[in-house]
Amino acid sequence: MSFKTLLSIVTLSLIAIMIFFSRKELFQAWELLTDVNIWILLLLIPSQIAVYYVGGEMMFSYLRAKGSISKIPARDQTRMALEMNFVNHVLPSGGVSGISYMTWRLSKYDISAGRATMAQLVRYAMAFVAYVALVLIAVVIITIDGNINRWIIFASFSVVLISVVGGVSGVYVLSSRRRMWRFADKVVRHGNMIIKKVTFGRKKGVLQYAEVEKFFTDMHFDYMALRRDRNILKGPFLWGIVYTLGDVALYLITFWAMGIIFNPAPLLIAYGMASIAGLVVVTPGGTGAYEAVMIGFLAISGIDKSEAIAGVVLTRVILLLGTIVFGYVFYQRAILRHGKFSNASSRG
Repeated sequence: MSFKTLLSIVTLSLIAIMIFFSRKELFQAWELLTDVNIWILLLLIPSQIAVYYVGGEMMFSYLRAKGSISKIPARDQTRMALEMNFVNHVLPSGGVSGISYMTWRLSKYDISAGRATMAQLVRYAMAFVAYVALVLIAVVIITIDGNINRWIIFASFSVVLISVVGGVSGVYVLSSRRRMWRFADKVVRHGNMIIKKVTFGRKKGVLQYAEVEKFFTDMHFDYMALRRDRNILKGPFLWGIVYTLGDVALYLITFWAMGIIFNPAPLLIAYGMASIAGLVVVTPGGTGAYEAVMIGFLAISGIDKSEAIAGVVLTRVILLLGTIVFGYVFYQRAILRHGKFSNASSRG
């Protein structure tokens, strides 16, 4: 049993325990849903599409600055952003499925796997940097508001620490061709070993060093170009700010529809912690762990637990349905046009 699977089992068990001990709050949350303003709640639909578009712009603005997507119409870029979110939800893998899918999609426009992956790493990196900047502002706001406690401080700086460690590790590998080649060698050896075990020896040598080395070499050259021209990152960073604020605003819309208004700063922190939890759980979109973490932190910050349950669960249900409905339509259209996608498609 893998560590990720074990972690998922433990997480789902904790969720079951939480549900048992929150029976009363769940009943109260259900009653709160009967008073929802449906017209305000409907704002979630266009807002969700807008947020996904902005999420795609973090990646496409980088490719646009590199001169790589002049052939891709803006409407197709919006569709691909929706497709990527759909794949990340139906093929949960901490974002890896979405990266593989977008690499495959962009390959149809003659964009190399290395550059496509770098664009997506820029997307995630700038989203983290933008989030960290907003968290620091949120902590200041909470301090002024007078409702700060040590758990919120701990959560805030945990997110910052995770972001910094992840970013430094990536920079360390990509900044040296020697380290990059060693890393590529480890990816091939360990990757083939895992594939062999998973397929019970039926598939051997699936990953070829020459292909993996070329993949990382493309990323290395893009990284070195970024170091020489950091202005390329301004666009993705600004889109990252808009994306984070927009994603958090989706929850505020639901709470607004329920007639609940509160300081959004704790929600921003809860959103970040929930996103991290969603990455390590193998349920679609991190379902279960995401909600549990967000509700827990909102309750700690002083929001009524039944209100937190009602607002978070209702938002997540609507957003997941929206992701599946809109994403599936464009995903199927892409499959019919370009052929079947598999994670292996991104290797070349």
